[in-house]
Amino acid sequence: MATFFSTAAFAQSDLDLDKAVKVGTGKIMVIEFTDPDCPYCRKAEAYFQKRNDVTRYIFFIPLAKHPASKGKVQYILSASDKVKAMREVTSDDFDTKKLSQITVKGKKLQKEHEEIARANKMTSTPTFVIYGRIVEGFDLKKLEPLLK
Repeated sequence: MATFFSTAAFAQSDLDLDKAVKVGTGKIMVIEFTDPDCPYCRKAEAYFQKRNDVTRYIFFIPLAKHPASKGKVQYILSASDKVKAMREVTSDDFDTKKLSQITVKGKKLQKEHEEIARANKMTSTPTFVIYGRIVEGFDLKKLEPLLK
């Protein structure tokens, strides 16, 4: 069962949706905390790519168990087209040599994403917030009722 989440906590100034990677223009808002090297996050990415009824606001949490993730997040957040870079990074054939395109701004934004996650007590990926409810993990039985 999805846990209830106080929307007041997400109204804090530390959750700045302008810092998130915005994907889509659908009427259902999904706030997502993800790691590009998390296999369940990749499954969630593939699932959400097939939906046009959601707008996702993605914050990245590079987990310690995925050591290459931090650089990939910085690469995504350095890109002018962050959605394209995110899809590139989450594909199985990503070329790590492209990480040379990391910018100071991308590194700063990556740290801000981690601070936002920490301030909102987000520690696992993927984690979704939909209509004020938290769903940890890519669990379609919990997600799909909230996405209607």
